[in-house]
Amino acid sequence: MFGGLAKSLFGSSNDRYVKSLNPILAKIASFEPSLQAMSDDELSGQTVKFRARLAEGEKLDDLLPEAFATVREAAKRVLGQRHYDVQMVGGIVLHRGEIAEMRTGEGKTLVATLATYLNALPGDGVHVVTVNDYLAARDAEWMGQVYTFLGMTIGVIIPNLSDEERRAAYAADITYGTNNEFGFDYLRDNMKYERSAMTQRPFNFAVVDEVDSVLIDEARTPLIISGPTDDKSELYMQVDAVVKQLDPADYDKDEKQKTIILTEDGTEKVERMLEAAGLLEGQNLYDFENTQVVHHLNQALRAIVMFKSDIDYIVKDGKVIIIDEFTGRMMDGRRWSDGLHQAVEAKEGVQIEPENQTMASITFQNYFRMYPKIGGMTGTAATEAAEFYDIYKINVVSIPTNVTVKRVDEEDEFYKDTKDKFAAIAKKIKHHADLGQPVLVGTVSIEKSEPAERVPGWRTGRAQGAERALPRDGGAHRRAGRAQVRGDDRDQHGGPRHRHQTRRQPRIPHARRASRPRRGHARICRRGSADRGRDRGREAGGARRGRPVRARHRAAREPAHRQPGCAGARGVRAIRGCRASISASTTICCGSSGRTRCSPR
Repeated sequence: MFGGLAKSLFGSSNDRYVKSLNPILAKIASFEPSLQAMSDDELSGQTVKFRARLAEGEKLDDLLPEAFATVREAAKRVLGQRHYDVQMVGGIVLHRGEIAEMRTGEGKTLVATLATYLNALPGDGVHVVTVNDYLAARDAEWMGQVYTFLGMTIGVIIPNLSDEERRAAYAADITYGTNNEFGFDYLRDNMKYERSAMTQRPFNFAVVDEVDSVLIDEARTPLIISGPTDDKSELYMQVDAVVKQLDPADYDKDEKQKTIILTEDGTEKVERMLEAAGLLEGQNLYDFENTQVVHHLNQALRAIVMFKSDIDYIVKDGKVIIIDEFTGRMMDGRRWSDGLHQAVEAKEGVQIEPENQTMASITFQNYFRMYPKIGGMTGTAATEAAEFYDIYKINVVSIPTNVTVKRVDEEDEFYKDTKDKFAAIAKKIKHHADLGQPVLVGTVSIEKSEPAERVPGWRTGRAQGAERALPRDGGAHRRAGRAQVRGDDRDQHGGPRHRHQTRRQPRIPHARRASRPRRGHARICRRGSADRGRDRGREAGGARRGRPVRARHRAAREPAHRQPGCAGARGVRAIRGCRASISASTTICCGSSGRTRCSPR
């Protein structure tokens, strides 16, 4: 009670922290008139002056107000974009080694130029980490115009560069690249025999875009460099043939951990089949002599039972290609270790590549903890604030929007089954498509999208401008898909064009954006997943830059879990106390709904 009262009177700790930065904003603003009066050459010469002042003993914090004002003026001249005060706050937060949570559309890419430029002044290098190669190349070219104008050098790390090209990119004042490229370059450097052959310099400062994805979601994802071992292709195929004869009763599996073990009956059955195939030495499968066979057996079990085609991997051009579980993208060239990849290849009947042995490995968590200072930015960090502090000792600061958010969160709606829920969503899609408003449909997986399209009326809504998010990477996608839809974007048959977006939607520079309706309509099917940050990101995307929208969550009972007395129930009163599972969905829209409204407890 008293905490709530104090918060209403004095604001939250986050609000007070942001407010405490106002004096710095005032200092930054005080430099603007003098910088505006400078010529382009004089403004470009600021970098030389700043570095001279650093050599004389001044600190980066002393230079911050004038340096930030210089970047603001440079961006205004080169890009035609002037940093807002809230973007200045984001830059200060990044410079202090904290995470700036900024809503979708608030210009995080432009914010990064502030802290990046300031921390590049000493000449020790700054790494700007993005989530894919497209963004790395695009941001290096786009924001690089500002850095180049101010006399900074820019490098970008993309796949298939030679060591000389990578060394030159890392020697630049500012280097753009993905977390994967930075991590693998570190591993490759640690396998070299001479310091002069390494590509990276000692770490200084990193700005991580989509920091919650890189440092939390993928924190323990190992990066592994492997080398070939002896060819055991024949053994993989023989064990694969044995495992394919097993029944589900012969093993116990854990779907979450992707582990599987044989039951006693299953072990006896396998021993008889291995003995008949001439692969078993002695009578007991677990004798020391059979250690290698047991290893191959366990990997074959995992490959056949736990790893699914078009979900965990795809088969393309006679090769098994891993699908990134976080982004849904193909990871061409990456392979599972400990013989698992070979087991999957045997399962799919493709050529089995020689097994590799691990030569160097590191997780993203351990890699980024080696940087003396890390700044991060994302639209969804508050939900993981405790984890950021516990693991990395980094604080999360929520930056206010430049324009007041006009999203209205309406009461939730509940339906008796998923069919009714999707029918209501289809009706709303058609309604807003008829008004010429763009529609955003997102689901946790393609498996959730396809049943929805069989609902009567869904196709009609799609023909009016809604489209389904289809993965371009072979049909496998385990995370939420997103698709931006415009009513005039149709294929040759009059239907919508299919696009796929993973967690991060590539942004388009303002000058390249087509004109859009002033009011938007977005739907997020399936809310209530474990990744609440993803839900918040989608909601924020619907209300970007002060666009007026309405948000509503829809829920339905799963038919397979109906309880007695719940059949035909509609509304929260009918299902209160029922143990039926709830399938939730979120709708961000500009219109009202025509269903029963209720607020869940």
